[in-house]
Amino acid sequence: MDKLIITAALVGAETTREHNPNLPLTPEEIAQAAAEAREAGASIVHIHVRDEEGNPTQDMEIFGRTCDLIREKTDLIVQISTGGAVGTPQDERVLPLDLRPEMATLTCGTVNFGDDIFENPEPLIEKLAARMLELEIKPELEIFDLGHVANAMRLLKRGLVKPPLYFDFVMGVPGGMSGSIHNLIHLTRELPPDSIWQVAGIGRHELPLGVVAIAAGGHVRVGFEDNVYYSRGVLAESNAQLVARIARIAKEAGREVATPDEAREILGINKP
Repeated sequence: MDKLIITAALVGAETTREHNPNLPLTPEEIAQAAAEAREAGASIVHIHVRDEEGNPTQDMEIFGRTCDLIREKTDLIVQISTGGAVGTPQDERVLPLDLRPEMATLTCGTVNFGDDIFENPEPLIEKLAARMLELEIKPELEIFDLGHVANAMRLLKRGLVKPPLYFDFVMGVPGGMSGSIHNLIHLTRELPPDSIWQVAGIGRHELPLGVVAIAAGGHVRVGFEDNVYYSRGVLAESNAQLVARIARIAKEAGREVATPDEAREILGINKP
């Protein structure tokens, strides 16, 4: 197996301090949380940003400052979100790519998202993929349902994404695929050879799916975007605490954790 890549999804667009008062919001807080996650074992940091009121935003200045601060403090791979929040205008979702991060998310289909709809029509998917290809940004192919894998394969056929493909199975979102181990194994069987995958279990699914991924050769995403609890009814103290648990379990299972540079090598990313 490759060494384990741990992604820390620090903020998200829906989590608030009412959910967990330890949520980082400002660029400085996010950068500090990223540094702590790196120390705990993360090699990728997945970034959303917030405005001064704590609302999700795609503001280029805030994104740029946050990314710069993270790079000053760490050697982490910075992965920006092109999903924004549910309802973010499509034109705004594309903007942060101009910052040329090493990675960015590419959601591969529309999905019900709780009471809302996370819209990802094919023209938008292709536009984002083409822009990432042009700027040499590694896409993380976000999969919320099985049909999204087929959408990703169409991108590959059209030359809009290049191997090795990196899939992120987001499991347990109300309206998307449930967070069952059966579903995770089924998804891995649908991937083309030499694909790389990780799982992002939402809420209570984060830990059990992460453990399965460690054993099955996949990779793991954790963090306050997906889950604010350490155990049932017990809020996590930090994103780093969630990262450290996965790193500890991997060590006990005999699987080493990748450094950022080792993750770059696994994913085919040239070091900046």
